[in-house]
Amino acid sequence: MKALHSIRKAIDVILSSACALIFAAMVVIGTYQIVTRFIFRNPSTVSEELLTYSFTWMALLASAYVFGKRDHMRMGFMADKLGKGGQKVLNIVSEILIMILAGSVMIYGGFTIMQLTMTQSTASLGIPMGVVYTIVPVSGIIIVIYSILNIIDLVAGVEREQREVKE
Repeated sequence: MKALHSIRKAIDVILSSACALIFAAMVVIGTYQIVTRFIFRNPSTVSEELLTYSFTWMALLASAYVFGKRDHMRMGFMADKLGKGGQKVLNIVSEILIMILAGSVMIYGGFTIMQLTMTQSTASLGIPMGVVYTIVPVSGIIIVIYSILNIIDLVAGVEREQREVKE
């Protein structure tokens, strides 16, 4: 169990660091975009494209991180009326459904779209669009890993708060 928590912690650190770095890069690129557009009157199309793709990457990585923390939004009005056992079963079923969705849509679908767009290039950067889309299956894989870890925690009876205290 300790090994699983160290795996989760390593993924958490990598994801949070990646999101922070992407956000910092977005601030720098956004500032550059503002300067070139309003001071030099010569907007940079490269920076605009970089910001768009960076935001997409950060959003998908951050959403995977949130799924790992189990802090995603939920409607608890029905679940809160269930007992402890019912909530546990509902949480496990929810994790399984998330895993199926991430596996089918994000991993399979993302890998398919990534392959299909490897021959297309981005307008300003000139890189294959498939490279931009690699984040979809990557974040799907991370969500599936987190779902497996969450199911193991739920079956073992480890609450999120207990896990965070141990880390």
